[in-house]
Amino acid sequence: MPLNVFLLLPPGLRYMALSALGFALMTACVKAVSVYNIPVMEIVAARALVSLVLSYIDVRRKKISIWGTHKSLLIGRGVAGTLAMMAIYYTVTVMPLAEATVIQYLHPVFTAVLALIFLKEKVRSTTILAIVISLTGLGVVVMPTIDPDIVANFSPIALGTALFGAFGSAVAYVIVRCLAQKNEDGSVIIFYFPLVALPMSLILLGDDFVMPDLWPAFLLLMLGVFTQIGQIGLTKAMKCDDAAIATAYSYVQVIFSAALGWVFFDEIPLITTVLGGALIIIGALVNVLGGRMARKLASAEAR
Repeated sequence: MPLNVFLLLPPGLRYMALSALGFALMTACVKAVSVYNIPVMEIVAARALVSLVLSYIDVRRKKISIWGTHKSLLIGRGVAGTLAMMAIYYTVTVMPLAEATVIQYLHPVFTAVLALIFLKEKVRSTTILAIVISLTGLGVVVMPTIDPDIVANFSPIALGTALFGAFGSAVAYVIVRCLAQKNEDGSVIIFYFPLVALPMSLILLGDDFVMPDLWPAFLLLMLGVFTQIGQIGLTKAMKCDDAAIATAYSYVQVIFSAALGWVFFDEIPLITTVLGGALIIIGALVNVLGGRMARKLASAEAR
Protein backbone atom coordinates (compact mmCIF):
# COMPACT_ATOMS: atom_id res chain seq x y z
CA MET A 1 0.00 0.00 0.00
CA PRO A 2 1.52 3.39 -0.97
CA LEU A 3 2.44 5.51 2.04
CA ASN A 4 0.14 8.41 1.08
CA VAL A 5 -2.84 6.05 0.83
CA PHE A 6 -1.95 4.46 4.19
CA LEU A 7 -1.84 7.89 5.85
CA LEU A 8 -5.35 8.65 4.57
CA LEU A 9 -6.78 5.76 6.60
CA PRO A 10 -8.41 6.48 10.00
CA PRO A 11 -5.82 6.51 12.83
CA GLY A 12 -7.39 3.50 14.55
CA LEU A 13 -7.16 1.43 11.39
CA ARG A 14 -3.55 2.52 10.79
CA TYR A 15 -2.46 1.55 14.29
CA MET A 16 -4.30 -1.77 14.22
CA ALA A 17 -2.79 -2.59 10.82
CA LEU A 18 0.63 -1.85 12.34
CA SER A 19 -0.23 -4.09 15.30
CA ALA A 20 -1.43 -6.92 13.07
CA LEU A 21 1.71 -6.68 10.94
CA GLY A 22 3.87 -6.72 14.07
CA PHE A 23 2.22 -9.87 15.41
CA ALA A 24 2.32 -11.53 11.99
CA LEU A 25 6.06 -10.82 11.73
CA MET A 26 6.45 -12.19 15.26
CA THR A 27 4.94 -15.53 14.25
CA ALA A 28 7.05 -15.53 11.09
CA CYS A 29 10.17 -15.10 13.26
CA VAL A 30 9.05 -18.04 15.42
CA LYS A 31 8.69 -20.22 12.33
CA ALA A 32 11.99 -19.03 10.84
CA VAL A 33 14.04 -19.56 13.99
CA SER A 34 12.60 -23.05 14.55
CA VAL A 35 14.38 -24.15 11.35
CA TYR A 36 17.66 -23.82 13.28
CA ASN A 37 16.49 -26.44 15.81
CA ILE A 38 15.87 -23.84 18.51
CA PRO A 39 13.42 -25.48 20.98
CA VAL A 40 10.00 -23.89 21.39
CA MET A 41 10.63 -23.32 25.11
CA GLU A 42 13.80 -21.41 24.29
CA ILE A 43 11.85 -19.26 21.83
CA VAL A 44 9.24 -18.57 24.52
CA ALA A 45 11.99 -17.70 27.03
CA ALA A 46 13.65 -15.29 24.59
CA ARG A 47 10.37 -13.50 23.90
CA ALA A 48 9.59 -13.38 27.64
CA LEU A 49 13.02 -11.92 28.48
CA VAL A 50 12.65 -9.04 26.03
CA SER A 51 9.06 -8.40 27.15
CA LEU A 52 10.03 -8.55 30.84
CA VAL A 53 12.66 -5.84 30.43
CA LEU A 54 10.38 -3.56 28.42
CA SER A 55 7.39 -4.15 30.73
CA TYR A 56 9.49 -3.48 33.84
CA ILE A 57 10.67 -0.17 32.39
CA ASP A 58 7.05 0.77 31.67
CA VAL A 59 5.88 -0.04 35.21
CA ARG A 60 8.75 1.84 36.83
CA ARG A 61 8.05 4.81 34.56
CA LYS A 62 4.60 5.02 36.13
CA LYS A 63 6.17 4.88 39.61
CA ILE A 64 3.82 2.16 40.83
CA SER A 65 4.46 -1.18 42.53
CA ILE A 66 5.41 -3.94 40.11
CA TRP A 67 3.64 -6.56 42.24
CA GLY A 68 0.07 -5.32 41.89
CA THR A 69 -2.83 -5.92 44.27
CA HIS A 70 -4.59 -9.10 43.12
CA LYS A 71 -1.57 -11.39 42.98
CA SER A 72 -3.40 -14.71 42.59
CA LEU A 73 -5.32 -13.45 39.57
CA LEU A 74 -2.18 -11.86 38.12
CA ILE A 75 -0.28 -15.13 38.44
CA GLY A 76 -3.24 -17.01 36.96
CA ARG A 77 -3.26 -14.65 34.00
CA GLY A 78 0.47 -15.22 33.59
CA VAL A 79 0.12 -19.01 33.68
CA ALA A 80 -2.80 -19.06 31.23
CA GLY A 81 -1.05 -16.68 28.86
CA THR A 82 2.19 -18.65 29.05
CA LEU A 83 0.53 -21.99 28.29
CA ALA A 84 -1.32 -20.37 25.39
CA MET A 85 1.89 -18.86 24.04
CA MET A 86 3.71 -22.20 24.24
CA ALA A 87 0.89 -23.89 22.33
CA ILE A 88 0.69 -21.12 19.72
CA TYR A 89 4.45 -21.08 19.14
CA TYR A 90 4.51 -24.87 18.78
CA THR A 91 1.61 -24.67 16.34
CA VAL A 92 3.41 -22.07 14.23
CA THR A 93 6.44 -24.36 13.92
CA VAL A 94 4.41 -27.34 12.64
CA MET A 95 1.53 -25.69 10.75
CA PRO A 96 1.38 -23.18 7.89
CA LEU A 97 1.10 -19.60 9.18
CA ALA A 98 -2.34 -19.07 7.62
CA GLU A 99 -3.90 -22.14 9.27
CA ALA A 100 -2.26 -21.46 12.64
CA THR A 101 -3.45 -17.84 12.66
CA VAL A 102 -6.99 -18.67 11.53
CA ILE A 103 -7.51 -21.21 14.31
CA GLN A 104 -6.08 -18.80 16.89
CA TYR A 105 -8.89 -16.39 16.02
CA LEU A 106 -11.38 -18.78 17.60
CA HIS A 107 -10.45 -17.21 20.94
CA PRO A 108 -13.36 -14.71 20.86
CA VAL A 109 -15.78 -17.66 20.85
CA PHE A 110 -14.09 -19.25 23.86
CA THR A 111 -13.90 -15.85 25.57
CA ALA A 112 -17.64 -15.28 25.16
CA VAL A 113 -18.48 -18.67 26.69
CA LEU A 114 -16.03 -18.27 29.59
CA ALA A 115 -17.24 -14.72 30.29
CA LEU A 116 -20.80 -16.05 30.48
CA ILE A 117 -19.81 -18.73 32.98
CA PHE A 118 -17.34 -16.87 35.20
CA LEU A 119 -18.13 -13.17 34.78
CA LYS A 120 -21.91 -13.64 34.43
CA GLU A 121 -21.94 -11.51 31.30
CA LYS A 122 -25.16 -11.55 29.30
CA VAL A 123 -25.28 -13.63 26.13
CA ARG A 124 -26.55 -11.64 23.17
CA SER A 125 -28.24 -13.23 20.20
CA THR A 126 -25.36 -11.98 18.05
CA THR A 127 -22.92 -13.87 20.29
CA ILE A 128 -24.84 -17.12 19.80
CA LEU A 129 -24.89 -16.50 16.05
CA ALA A 130 -21.16 -15.74 16.12
CA ILE A 131 -20.41 -19.01 17.93
CA VAL A 132 -22.41 -21.02 15.39
CA ILE A 133 -20.70 -19.31 12.43
CA SER A 134 -17.21 -19.69 13.93
CA LEU A 135 -17.69 -23.35 14.82
CA THR A 136 -18.94 -23.98 11.29
CA GLY A 137 -15.78 -22.33 10.03
CA LEU A 138 -13.69 -24.54 12.31
CA GLY A 139 -15.42 -27.59 10.85
CA VAL A 140 -14.44 -26.47 7.35
CA VAL A 141 -10.82 -25.78 8.39
CA VAL A 142 -10.38 -29.21 10.02
CA MET A 143 -12.04 -31.07 7.14
CA PRO A 144 -8.67 -32.14 5.66
CA THR A 145 -7.78 -34.01 8.87
CA ILE A 146 -10.91 -36.19 8.73
CA ASP A 147 -11.50 -36.51 4.98
CA PRO A 148 -9.07 -39.02 3.40
CA ASP A 149 -9.69 -37.50 -0.03
CA ILE A 150 -8.09 -34.17 1.01
CA VAL A 151 -4.36 -33.79 1.68
CA ALA A 152 -4.00 -31.96 4.99
CA ASN A 153 -1.42 -29.26 5.74
CA PHE A 154 -1.33 -30.26 9.41
CA SER A 155 -1.86 -33.17 11.79
CA PRO A 156 -4.68 -33.70 14.32
CA ILE A 157 -2.12 -33.16 17.12
CA ALA A 158 -1.17 -29.78 15.68
CA LEU A 159 -4.86 -28.91 15.37
CA GLY A 160 -5.52 -29.87 18.99
CA THR A 161 -2.57 -27.80 20.17
CA ALA A 162 -3.80 -24.81 18.15
CA LEU A 163 -7.25 -25.10 19.74
CA PHE A 164 -5.65 -25.32 23.19
CA GLY A 165 -3.71 -22.15 22.40
CA ALA A 166 -6.90 -20.33 21.42
CA PHE A 167 -8.64 -21.57 24.58
CA GLY A 168 -5.69 -20.53 26.76
CA SER A 169 -5.78 -17.07 25.20
CA ALA A 170 -9.47 -16.84 26.04
CA VAL A 171 -8.81 -17.79 29.67
CA ALA A 172 -6.13 -15.10 29.87
CA TYR A 173 -8.47 -12.49 28.35
CA VAL A 174 -11.24 -13.31 30.82
CA ILE A 175 -8.82 -12.96 33.74
CA VAL A 176 -7.65 -9.63 32.31
CA ARG A 177 -11.28 -8.47 32.19
CA CYS A 178 -11.70 -9.50 35.81
CA LEU A 179 -8.53 -7.63 36.81
CA ALA A 180 -9.67 -4.56 34.88
CA GLN A 181 -12.97 -4.61 36.77
CA LYS A 182 -10.90 -4.61 39.98
CA ASN A 183 -8.94 -1.56 38.71
CA GLU A 184 -5.60 -3.36 38.44
CA ASP A 185 -3.14 -1.27 36.44
CA GLY A 186 -2.76 -2.40 32.83
CA SER A 187 1.03 -2.18 32.87
CA VAL A 188 1.19 -4.47 35.91
CA ILE A 189 -1.08 -6.99 34.17
CA ILE A 190 1.23 -6.97 31.15
CA PHE A 191 4.33 -7.25 33.38
CA TYR A 192 3.11 -10.46 35.05
CA PHE A 193 2.88 -12.27 31.71
CA PRO A 194 6.65 -12.43 31.04
CA LEU A 195 7.33 -12.57 34.79
CA VAL A 196 5.61 -15.97 34.83
CA ALA A 197 6.54 -17.03 31.30
CA LEU A 198 10.31 -16.71 31.74
CA PRO A 199 10.77 -19.11 34.69
CA MET A 200 8.13 -21.53 33.38
CA SER A 201 9.78 -21.79 29.98
CA LEU A 202 13.28 -22.11 31.45
CA ILE A 203 12.16 -24.94 33.76
CA LEU A 204 10.49 -26.79 30.88
CA LEU A 205 13.50 -26.12 28.63
CA GLY A 206 15.79 -27.97 31.04
CA ASP A 207 19.00 -29.14 29.39
CA ASP A 208 17.69 -28.64 25.84
CA PHE A 209 19.14 -25.14 25.49
CA VAL A 210 20.75 -24.53 22.10
CA MET A 211 23.28 -21.71 21.75
CA PRO A 212 22.03 -19.80 18.69
CA ASP A 213 24.34 -18.50 15.99
CA LEU A 214 24.24 -14.85 14.96
CA TRP A 215 21.25 -15.07 12.58
CA PRO A 216 18.96 -17.15 14.87
CA ALA A 217 19.91 -14.85 17.76
CA PHE A 218 18.90 -11.87 15.63
CA LEU A 219 15.57 -13.55 14.84
CA LEU A 220 14.95 -14.14 18.55
CA LEU A 221 15.66 -10.47 19.25
CA MET A 222 13.38 -9.33 16.43
CA LEU A 223 10.67 -11.66 17.76
CA GLY A 224 10.60 -9.58 20.93
CA VAL A 225 10.79 -6.30 19.00
CA PHE A 226 7.90 -7.22 16.69
CA THR A 227 5.86 -8.30 19.72
CA GLN A 228 6.41 -4.88 21.27
CA ILE A 229 5.43 -3.17 18.00
CA GLY A 230 2.24 -5.24 18.00
CA GLN A 231 1.47 -4.26 21.59
CA ILE A 232 2.12 -0.56 20.95
CA GLY A 233 -0.06 -0.53 17.84
CA LEU A 234 -2.84 -2.35 19.70
CA THR A 235 -2.72 0.09 22.63
CA LYS A 236 -2.82 3.16 20.37
CA ALA A 237 -5.64 1.67 18.28
CA MET A 238 -7.71 1.13 21.42
CA LYS A 239 -7.23 4.81 22.29
CA CYS A 240 -8.33 5.97 18.82
CA ASP A 241 -11.43 3.76 18.52
CA ASP A 242 -13.65 1.85 20.90
CA ALA A 243 -12.54 -1.70 21.62
CA ALA A 244 -15.14 -3.25 19.31
CA ILE A 245 -14.05 -1.36 16.21
CA ALA A 246 -10.34 -1.69 16.99
CA THR A 247 -10.69 -5.44 17.47
CA ALA A 248 -12.53 -5.73 14.17
CA TYR A 249 -9.52 -4.24 12.40
CA SER A 250 -7.16 -6.83 13.92
CA TYR A 251 -8.29 -9.60 11.59
CA VAL A 252 -6.05 -8.30 8.83
CA GLN A 253 -3.36 -10.31 10.66
CA VAL A 254 -4.72 -13.41 8.90
CA ILE A 255 -3.99 -11.77 5.54
CA PHE A 256 -0.50 -10.70 6.64
CA SER A 257 0.28 -14.19 7.95
CA ALA A 258 -0.93 -15.88 4.77
CA ALA A 259 1.19 -13.50 2.68
CA LEU A 260 4.30 -14.06 4.83
CA GLY A 261 3.78 -17.82 4.70
CA TRP A 262 3.51 -17.71 0.92
CA VAL A 263 6.50 -15.39 0.32
CA PHE A 264 8.99 -16.76 2.86
CA PHE A 265 7.91 -20.37 3.45
CA ASP A 266 6.24 -21.37 0.15
CA GLU A 267 2.97 -22.08 1.99
CA ILE A 268 -0.21 -22.02 -0.08
CA PRO A 269 -3.39 -22.13 2.05
CA LEU A 270 -5.90 -24.88 1.28
CA ILE A 271 -9.27 -23.79 -0.07
CA THR A 272 -10.81 -25.20 3.13
CA THR A 273 -8.60 -22.84 5.14
CA VAL A 274 -9.70 -19.84 3.07
CA LEU A 275 -13.41 -20.68 3.35
CA GLY A 276 -13.30 -21.78 6.98
CA GLY A 277 -11.11 -18.84 7.95
CA ALA A 278 -13.57 -16.44 6.34
CA LEU A 279 -16.39 -17.94 8.42
CA ILE A 280 -14.34 -17.73 11.64
CA ILE A 281 -13.52 -14.08 10.98
CA ILE A 282 -17.15 -13.30 10.07
CA GLY A 283 -18.26 -14.95 13.30
CA ALA A 284 -15.78 -12.93 15.33
CA LEU A 285 -16.86 -9.70 13.63
CA VAL A 286 -20.53 -10.49 14.28
CA ASN A 287 -19.73 -10.86 17.98
CA VAL A 288 -17.59 -7.72 18.16
CA LEU A 289 -19.82 -5.40 16.13
CA GLY A 290 -22.99 -6.88 17.63
CA GLY A 291 -21.75 -5.88 21.06
CA ARG A 292 -21.10 -2.35 19.87
CA MET A 293 -24.63 -2.08 18.44
CA ALA A 294 -26.11 -3.43 21.68
CA ARG A 295 -24.26 -0.79 23.71
CA LYS A 296 -25.47 1.97 21.38
CA LEU A 297 -29.08 0.80 21.70
CA ALA A 298 -28.80 0.60 25.48
CA SER A 299 -27.33 4.11 25.58
CA ALA A 300 -30.12 5.46 23.37
CA GLU A 301 -32.82 3.87 25.54
CA ALA A 302 -31.27 5.35 28.68
CA ARG A 303 -31.67 8.90 27.35
